Amino acid sequence: MWTFETMMSEAASWLDASGPEPDVVLSTRVRLARNLSGETFPCCSSDEEAEHVRERILSAVSKCNYLTNALVLRMEDVDAVTRRVLMERHLISAAFAEDGAGRAVIAGEGELVSAMVNEEDHLRLQCIRSGLAPVDAWRLVERIDSELERNLHYAFSSNWGYLTACPTNVGTGIRVSVLAHLAGLSRTGRIAQVLKSISKLGLSVRGFYGEGSAAQGGFFQVSNQTTLGQSEEDIANTVERVAGQLVNLEHEARSELTRTDEHRLEDEVWRAWGILANARMITSAEVMDKASSLRLGVALGIIDAPDLAALNRLLVVTQPGHLGRTRGETPSARERDVARADLVRRSLAGLN
Repeated sequence: MWTFETMMSEAASWLDASGPEPDVVLSTRVRLARNLSGETFPCCSSDEEAEHVRERILSAVSKCNYLTNALVLRMEDVDAVTRRVLMERHLISAAFAEDGAGRAVIAGEGELVSAMVNEEDHLRLQCIRSGLAPVDAWRLVERIDSELERNLHYAFSSNWGYLTACPTNVGTGIRVSVLAHLAGLSRTGRIAQVLKSISKLGLSVRGFYGEGSAAQGGFFQVSNQTTLGQSEEDIANTVERVAGQLVNLEHEARSELTRTDEHRLEDEVWRAWGILANARMITSAEVMDKASSLRLGVALGIIDAPDLAALNRLLVVTQPGHLGRTRGETPSARERDVARADLVRRSLAGLN
């Protein structure tokens, strides 16, 4: 049985750097927004209605072959630290971490597939895969969605498609996003123009934790803006194609850096190693910044270790919620910085 303790003891599968283009693309997420026909949307539902919807969805999940061993957490039973952990693992949104009736989170083994119940919509079903894999991720989440639909009657219009709380999700209800490490483009000063060009193609750009989060360490989420007028597969293919072009531009920028500023780049990478391997206090923002430099150094062969998977994991386990959960308490900011530095040093010990 997949439990929260098991989940905490293992890294999410999307962090393992096993997918396509792992030096640039950390992960791909495909999310479907669905609502149940005849039920009030979460924004307007009573507590009783929300709880009724939750039980209907959990009943369907229990019959889904892909989710038979999934972890199910009713959010009223989850404390603030655990909610923060779930958000840091990209299983719930910041809005979902707030109090709300009838909410639940569902996480399959390895966190490959998960779902939120009664966030903005009744059901937010998602798949997160390592690397650049929009089409593969869509195919998996589509199979699970079809299986759930055997026991759930979705709100659907022949004219508009799937009906959702937010108009931008009406149609297919699909959101395809790629989490990319654009360190080269950021350092060559080309990032603003590239992101502007991407927005003209109908894609949006956000930070590491999606909507409402700032970009840090050269990490950006690129996703489709609208879901109406195209099929789910077409949207997945479009994001995969544009993200593939983005990967090529990032590789070109990295090559330019090694040609024109090799010594400064090497100095940045080794300074980052020195700070992470020796610091006694460090913030999560600084870990992300220095891990970004190390990821770039590993990708360019400047430094041999740690590997990309280890650096990906550090980006998650050094966040405040994980540190608080590990310590079994709510530490102060200073205590977190000390504990974070200790965790990073232990993680890097013997890797170089």
